[in-house]
Amino acid sequence: MHLPQVLSSAILLIACATGAVAAPLEGAALEQRTTCTSKNIAVRREWRALSKAERLAYIAAIKCMMSKPAQNGGIYAGAKSRYDDFQALHIVATPFVHFNAPFFAWHRWLLKLWETDLKTTCGYTGTQPYWDFSLDNTVASYPKSPLFDTVYGFGGNGEYIADVSDLTQWPNQIPVPIPGRTGGGCVTTGPFANLTVPMGTGGSTAYTPHCLRRDWSPQLVSQTMSAKNISDALNSANFFDFNINMQGKSMTVPGMNIHAGLHIGMGGQIGENSDMYSSPGDPTFWFIHGAIDQMWDKWQRACWSERKLDYSGPVEMFGYPFNFIGDFPYTNVTLDYKLNYPNFGANVTIRDVMDTAADNLCYKYV
Repeated sequence: MHLPQVLSSAILLIACATGAVAAPLEGAALEQRTTCTSKNIAVRREWRALSKAERLAYIAAIKCMMSKPAQNGGIYAGAKSRYDDFQALHIVATPFVHFNAPFFAWHRWLLKLWETDLKTTCGYTGTQPYWDFSLDNTVASYPKSPLFDTVYGFGGNGEYIADVSDLTQWPNQIPVPIPGRTGGGCVTTGPFANLTVPMGTGGSTAYTPHCLRRDWSPQLVSQTMSAKNISDALNSANFFDFNINMQGKSMTVPGMNIHAGLHIGMGGQIGENSDMYSSPGDPTFWFIHGAIDQMWDKWQRACWSERKLDYSGPVEMFGYPFNFIGDFPYTNVTLDYKLNYPNFGANVTIRDVMDTAADNLCYKYV
């Protein structure tokens, strides 16, 4: 039934192994662009590569977004700040941009919208950092990540809550037991200590204020974000396989891969980052998807001639190969599929966001 996909995987593996080279981000090829050039392309750097002053500036920009009035509060009752507008956007878009093909492209443009708003709304002069989680993907190293620094990072875990079985208190938790969870309480350290998240958990944009919770599982992190899983993703023969290796093979813990590990490793059973809808309520969301976008870009550029237009899979959430809840009809995505961002300006197509060095994106990762 899916034989063409197997054949295309083999063909692309051969093509990439026999001399296809990454698209240059410096020099003549980029200089030919009318707007984005090697001189003005924005550089997104890993969090620990930023100076302490640069880290504080980024944190201040997020706090600024949380202090500015919402622009979409009349549409989404829970949105009280400009930051909340982005959480609301993610909530309403979630059924169309997870466990499907549009996932990567939609979140790439979301990051660009976010980065632009940091600059235009709050005067931020830097770029969106990303997280190299390969440096923090063991049981021992994860809690020590600079991302969780209490001054130059985003604070730590919540206090451990042993019993989180009460579905009246935590109704939207992960439906399978998360092994090795260590938190669950409200975040009380760092610049976002005692933060009130206005929406979620779950798919409603109603005003439901609650504390920011984290429920780390370093054990899950070590399983899902392992060097092997990273290697498997980056060595994927085509986008179809890359998507599976990033988004996962099932809703069970053994089937979880990098995307699940990034979110659920931090959010655990009941934390904000584990909620597919409201996860932007935790400011670390932008690092999780910065990491995912950086991996997609790295995978693309490892075989740019084959991968610059390689994009496939189901439009519908849980369409094959993400048919975790059963088989049903689905539509194959095309590059002209339109990505929607209600109340955030013009929509874009997948084709528009395939190249981070294109005029409308104009950034690279280092």
